[in-house]
This record gives sequence, structure tokens and C-alpha cells, in this order.
Amino acid sequence: MTKLVGSGVPRLVGAALLLSTATAYADIGTSIHKMFSLPEDMSHLKPTAVVMFCIFVVISLSITWWAAKRTKSTADFFTAGGNIGGFQNGLAITGDWCSSAALMGIAALLYSYGFDGLIYSVVPFGAWPLMMFLLAERLRNLGKYTVADIVSLRFARVPIRTLIASASLAFVVGYLIVQMVGAGTLISNLFGLNYEMAQVMIGGLIVVYVAFGGMIATTYVQIVKAVLLLSGATFIVVAVLMRFGFSLDGLYQAAVDNHPSKEAVMQPGGLLSDPVNAISCGLMLLLGGAAMPHVLMRFFTVPNAKEARLSVAWAASLIGYFYLLTFVIGYGAIAFVMKNPEFLDAQTGLIRGGANMAAIHLSSAMGGDLLLGFISAVAFATIVAVVAGLTIAGASAISHDLYANVFRHGKATDAEVMRMSRIAALSLGVLGMVLGIAFKDQNIAYLIVLPFTISSTVFFPVLFLAMYWRPLTTTGVVAGGWLGLASGVIMLILGPTIWMDILGNAAPLFPYKYPALFSIAISFGTMIIVSLLDKSDRAKQEIAAFADQYVRSQTGLGAEGAVRH
Repeated sequence: MTKLVGSGVPRLVGAALLLSTATAYADIGTSIHKMFSLPEDMSHLKPTAVVMFCIFVVISLSITWWAAKRTKSTADFFTAGGNIGGFQNGLAITGDWCSSAALMGIAALLYSYGFDGLIYSVVPFGAWPLMMFLLAERLRNLGKYTVADIVSLRFARVPIRTLIASASLAFVVGYLIVQMVGAGTLISNLFGLNYEMAQVMIGGLIVVYVAFGGMIATTYVQIVKAVLLLSGATFIVVAVLMRFGFSLDGLYQAAVDNHPSKEAVMQPGGLLSDPVNAISCGLMLLLGGAAMPHVLMRFFTVPNAKEARLSVAWAASLIGYFYLLTFVIGYGAIAFVMKNPEFLDAQTGLIRGGANMAAIHLSSAMGGDLLLGFISAVAFATIVAVVAGLTIAGASAISHDLYANVFRHGKATDAEVMRMSRIAALSLGVLGMVLGIAFKDQNIAYLIVLPFTISSTVFFPVLFLAMYWRPLTTTGVVAGGWLGLASGVIMLILGPTIWMDILGNAAPLFPYKYPALFSIAISFGTMIIVSLLDKSDRAKQEIAAFADQYVRSQTGLGAEGAVRH
């Protein structure tokens, strides 16, 4: 009997494990089948839009194939060999800047909150004078591939690159969430696909673009996308204004009549109800916009400082024009989408696909399936191009800053760095898919709070002080950078959006949605105070090296490596 029981228990356990494993695999199989299966309701599928979308994918893959044959070194992969002209780079920067948060997210904020959504248009445009007059020329004369190259010139390499690379990865991951949520929302609604399946498609395309084409492919995809985006947005705005005889007053009146808040849609206070949040949000967008690493990398793709300035001038003009268009698009969506049953969910009465789809639905209302297909393809191009730029920035932080200069102490070969770059691009593509699924229901314009907080708290103070303030030291940069980064992230987590809205707590531990006002003060203050207190021999050498750095930043002398890449 004992023998029988003793031999039967393992069999029963084994059978139970086998049954549970089979059940688990069956569940996984069901989930995968659901993800890859077509939806039962195909009524919202737009064949014309799908065809135009597929045409863009083919064009962009062709550009990648062409670029892959020309990407032979790390300089080609990270900076297109430094051979991009000022006008071309200006278009590419426009493509980087005008992301899904700009096209879909700002329209969604205007659609939902009205006037306050304009802060996401007006304030970031103010970042361009800062970038043009304070950063562009000096960045080009001082840098090679990444922001960390600039700061490392007179400071200790390992702690500085570790800080900048870590902040860059946090920035890239945060911005990836913004773009992937926008792409998933767009593609799932356009094709009628499962949202998760849409994320897998997008992630796969982005990995192909970056891993094989590098910065060359990303630049030309950005240029094509910028031209299409400006053209499509202009057409929508003209079509909207034509309905009112080109009268803005008529458009505003229609928005007031349609919006639940009536006249309040034209007044401030809907999104930013107190001055601390308003000032903090403004500083975040202003300083963060001036120091985004994936945009700053573009100054290393031009042959000299003159072309860097020219690229900023072109980008500022084109981006300013685009932001004017988003104003009309947002209010146009209120006028033509908000009460149109064609774009509303039959059960909830809310806009189909969420507020992030307001601009896309407006294109359908203005030009039917043809314009919908064009704008959808442009919106997807916007997202893919921006994510490709972000992925290159993240891959460069991992391969060039961390792997080559921190772990290998500058001894890694070109082939090793390229291999690590492609592995990093693949990893970031997969991570983007996962995070895009996790944050699927969040407004994509508000999601930029995390990356812009990091940019304004770490990158801008570090770059500004490193280039303009002689007493700055490694100890000051590291202390202020890490403390600012940690405080910004912690305040975001403890604030109303994450602590209350996402985690479900009754009250936030930090009262403001936008912590940049506080984290920027912490970062700047710590860097200045710690640097002034640093009396070490290394600090004295770093202060003395400022003169050489200043001459190089003004003239480019001694920057042969940067110029030739």
C-alpha cells in the first residue's frame, strides 16, 4: 500500500503539473490568437486610408534599404557622417519636434480643455531662441555624437557619462511611451486591429528602421514626414476655415456652441488652475524643449557651426508655422467632431478612440477617406520618425557613452560599438512596445511631462552651466544632476496624476502635477553650491580648462574630431 501511494503521488503531481502547464499554454495561445485575429466589426475600416498607410511604409522601408548600404561606421550610424545640409537638417529637426504629442496630443488637449491646451504650443516654441542663441553653435563646435561628449571635455569622463547616459535613457523611455501610445491608438483605429497587435507592428518597423538605416535613414524619413505633415495640416486648416468664410470668429463661436463648458473653452483655467502649476509647466516646456537629447544630436549631423545655426533658423520657422495650425485644428475638432455621430461611440457617446484621435477624425470630416488616409499615414510617419530618432539617442547613450566610454574606458572598436548599438535599438524597440501597451489610456500630450521634466532638470542646467559658468566642477554636476533627476521623478510619482489617478490613492503626497519648478531649482542650486564648495585639485584643473573650452566653443579650433566625425 505504501509502495502504491508512494509511486502514485509523484504521478498525480506530474499529471497536475502537466495539466496546469497545458492550461497555461492554452491561455497564452488564446491571447495570441486574439491579438493576431481580425476584429469581428469591420465597419470602421477605411480601405483608402489603409492603402495610403501601406504606401508610406513601403516608401520608408525603401529609404531604410538605401540608407543601410551607406551606413558603414559609427559616425554614419549616429550622425549621418556629418554630411547633412542646414536646410535638410532644419526639416529633419522639424520632423523630430512635431511628434504625435504635437499633432494628436495638442489637438486632444484643445478638444478637451480649450484655451489652456495652447501652453503646449506656445511655450515650446520659445525654446528655439534659447537653442539658437545659447546652444546650437557651441554644441556643434564642442560635440561629436552625444550630449555627454560636450560635458566630458573638461570634467571626469566616467561619472559624467554615467549621469548623462542614465538621464538620456530615462528621457528616451518616457518619450517612447508618448509616441507608442499615439501610434497604437492611431493604427488600432485605422485598421480596426487589437491595440496590442498594433504595438507589435509598430515596434517591429521601428527596430528595422534604426538597426539597419541608422541616422541616415532616420534623417530622410524625417524630411519626407515633415513635408507631408506641414502639407496635410495646412490642407485641414484651410478646409476648416473655408467652412466659416475664413472667419476665426465663426470657428470660435461654433466651438463654444459645441463644447460642454461653453464660453469657458475660450478662457484659461481648464487645464492649469493655479499659478504654480502654470509656471512650472511653462518652465518645463521652455527649458526642456531647448535641451532634448534626440534633437540636440542633430547638430552633430551638419558639417559646421554655420549650418547648425541655419538648421535651427529653418526649424524655428517651420515649427512656429505648424504650431499656428494646431490651434485651428484643435478648435476645428470641437466644431466638427464633438457632436458628429460618425465619430462617436454608439454606447458611450464619447469620441471613438479617445481624445487623441480628434485631429484624425477632423481630417475625415474635412476630406473624407482620402484625406483621412493621408493624415493617418502622416501621423504614423510622424511617430515612426520620432521614435527612430529617440531610439538612436538611446542606443548612443548605451553603446557610445556607457559601453565604449564607461565600461570599456574608450577602448571599444568601431565594430563593437555598432553591434552594441543594434542590440540596444532592438531592446528599446521591445521596451517601447511593452510600455505603449501599459499606458494605452493616457493623454499623449500630458505623457511628455516625464521626459520634459528630465530634460529641463538635467540636460539644460548641465549644458548651460558647463558652457557658460567657469566655476562648475564634476562634483557639482554629478550632485546636482542626480539630485535633480531623483527629485523630479519622485515628485511626479507622488503627484496627483500617478499617485491618485493611476495608483488610486485618495490624495497626492506632492500637490502639483508639474514638478519642474522645484526640480530645476534643486538641480541648478545644488550644482552651483557644490561647485563653489569644491576646493579639490581636480576642481582647480577643471576651472582652468574652461578657457580652452570657451575658445573651442566659439571658433571650433581643436574640434577636428567633431568636425570630421
